[in-house]
Amino acid sequence: MDYIVTITTNLEKGRYWQQEMIPVKEEMDAMHAVCLYPELTDQVFEGFGGAFTEAAAVSWQTLPKEKQRGLIEDYFSTDGLGYALGRTHMASCDFALGNYTAAGKDTDFPDFERDDRNLIPMIKAAQEASGKSVGLLLSPWSPPAWMKTNGEMNHGGRLLPEYAESYAALLADYAAHYRAAGLDVRMLSIQNEPEAVQTWDSCIYTAEEEGKFAVKYLRPALDRAGLGDVDILCWDHNKEALIRRAKGTFSVPGAKEAVAGVAFHWYTGDHFEAVALARKLYPEKKFIFSEGCVEYSRFGGMSDLMKAGMYAHDIIGNLNAGISASIDWNLLLDEKGGPNHVGNFCEAPLMLDGNGSYEKKGSYYYIGQFSRWIRPGAVRIGCSRYCPELEVTAFRNPDGTTAAVLLNQSEREIQADITLNAEKGIAELAVEPHTIVTLLL
Repeated sequence: MDYIVTITTNLEKGRYWQQEMIPVKEEMDAMHAVCLYPELTDQVFEGFGGAFTEAAAVSWQTLPKEKQRGLIEDYFSTDGLGYALGRTHMASCDFALGNYTAAGKDTDFPDFERDDRNLIPMIKAAQEASGKSVGLLLSPWSPPAWMKTNGEMNHGGRLLPEYAESYAALLADYAAHYRAAGLDVRMLSIQNEPEAVQTWDSCIYTAEEEGKFAVKYLRPALDRAGLGDVDILCWDHNKEALIRRAKGTFSVPGAKEAVAGVAFHWYTGDHFEAVALARKLYPEKKFIFSEGCVEYSRFGGMSDLMKAGMYAHDIIGNLNAGISASIDWNLLLDEKGGPNHVGNFCEAPLMLDGNGSYEKKGSYYYIGQFSRWIRPGAVRIGCSRYCPELEVTAFRNPDGTTAAVLLNQSEREIQADITLNAEKGIAELAVEPHTIVTLLL
């Protein structure tokens, strides 16, 4: 008799990535069918990751050396989440210790001391743990205050037109500095959340302004710096406006050539249909999930199980909508959900525990149900399910294995007969309530 490997996380029962072998059968129960279609393929997936913020880096530096190494391995090694990607901020963001910029008004050269002291050492440690380069997305939250209409990095404002060229050169300098440090800069977004006037670092662009900035200034600046292979992403904000913003940016002459894709966040809800429809409009573009987290201001009272379920639900919906990568927000935060220079506290999958170590939240294990077994270079395959309570996605890895993830957030046990093809038979599985399962076929 043949067997299939299953990996299960059930937080209520204290089961974390528990592996079992289940037998296969020959006949499928049509009333409980979960069908996989390996011949129907979609996007190639580049991997999972998290954000190297200053908050994460300074929190990591407070740990003893062995704990620092352990945390990085928990994220980036094959025994951990197997992360292959990361995101970091260019100058300060809300999860920095305060406003800062690399470019002073009266200086000729940018100063990347904060990056060299905090962010780059953590990224290098991740590369060492991974055994390969960690692909980076760089995102700016605000230009220097003196380049903006409001004269400050916070509270929105706009980039003054007379500084557009020099600001693009500064962003290229950032990317070049990270490359010179031996890091794998792959993507650069034009602006984080360009429609949000925040109490922290922020700057407003219309969709058309993003396109014009990319075409006239940013793409040429990257090319001049020898960074022609760095992809530019637009939007980097919530999904409900993704189609409107993409259409506005790509309507600018030359923008379809200058801008490689669209980044987006989760803070206004699912909108998986918007991602799928945007891919139909622009099938040649990448769609990158670039940020999501549990905000204490909105979800602080939720249980650990519910927070973990939010992650898995969003990951499955985004994957099935066609994303090319999924990057979580802060890799690590302190016990308060910071540090954060405006009190915008949040949760991370790993949190300091106040005793010289860190704790793993349920979201860590739920993310691992995907990231450990859906590897960079995997191709999404077709799937269908018989009931809405069971959420499903499936990928074929470069080594030929297939990973199917099943999420049951309901109060009842759900039966599933999973079929890949006639040769491998049918895997009969009872998915317990509040459980996530990965099958390796």
